[in-house]
Amino acid sequence: MSEAPHLELNNSDLPDLGASAPSNADSYTNGSSTVESTKNSVLETQSAMASIANHPATQNLKDTVNNGPVVQNVKAETAKTKSGFADLANARTTPDQPAATGQPLTHYHSMFYRLLSWKNPRATAISFAISVAFIFAARYLNIIRYIFKAIYMTLGLTATAEVAGQLALGKGLTSQFRPRKYFIIPKASLERLLDDVEQFINFFVIESQRIVFAENVYATIAAFFASLVSYFLIKFVPLWGLTLIATTIAYLGPLIYIQNKEVIDAQLQQASHMVNQQATQIKDLAAQHTGNAAKTFQSYAGEYTHKAQDAINQYRGRSASPEIKKEDFPSAPKNEPVVPTTESVPEPAS
Repeated sequence: MSEAPHLELNNSDLPDLGASAPSNADSYTNGSSTVESTKNSVLETQSAMASIANHPATQNLKDTVNNGPVVQNVKAETAKTKSGFADLANARTTPDQPAATGQPLTHYHSMFYRLLSWKNPRATAISFAISVAFIFAARYLNIIRYIFKAIYMTLGLTATAEVAGQLALGKGLTSQFRPRKYFIIPKASLERLLDDVEQFINFFVIESQRIVFAENVYATIAAFFASLVSYFLIKFVPLWGLTLIATTIAYLGPLIYIQNKEVIDAQLQQASHMVNQQATQIKDLAAQHTGNAAKTFQSYAGEYTHKAQDAINQYRGRSASPEIKKEDFPSAPKNEPVVPTTESVPEPAS
């Protein structure tokens, strides 16, 4: 069997392929010089940046920026905000005073009381701003649509990166970032979350019953007026508007009361005094009218009772039988009566 033909090439046959060729030597020299110049420029840039960073003027500027009054003020405000939220989170304890039925309240009672009483102004103000922003976002932004948009963009990006990596590099890019173990929610964390959800739901359940059964009559009256006003406002105010009004009143109502507590308490005390006076006057007037009515009723009752007795006596006088006298009866015989004897006469024979 004959061998396959083959061809051998030498640098002498093709002088242009050798490194010693004039054209190739120039290209190799130009390429190496370009790489060296690029490397040198990068090194020079790094050294220049390092020298600028280590320059005293730059260090002074960094110190001024990092330790200046603006940054220090920002750090102090951030620390106060964190402290306020931490204090609000620590307030989630079960109140010592139970409900009227003796049942313990939830720890959300303490948290919402501390939140709405403005004991931590920063935390309360931030939560109020977030609530208002969320209401407007729900009104003017299609949040669900944006959620689906974020989902399909994320999935499309990951799928494209995986397919492009397999085509170009032989292995997907997305799979390179896949964790060794997928994230899971620990059982203890899930139980704590479910416990918080239970406490949160029971907070509204207990409070609604306390309002309905007038455990605090002032809260029941306030809820009555709120429901009455909402009944009329719902005719021309949308639901998000009512939610905004309710949120504003819930947050700003206690703040207005705290800022003007003395004036409001004085007015409430005066109103309570006036109401008590009116109630006392009405009570006295009602007692007076009741007494007069009772006396009038007694007089009429006595008069009609007397008339009724007279009528009964007259009726008895007319319907009574006449008196029976002794002379009206014959006298009883005193001696035994004698029966007279008669002789028998024989009958004549026919």
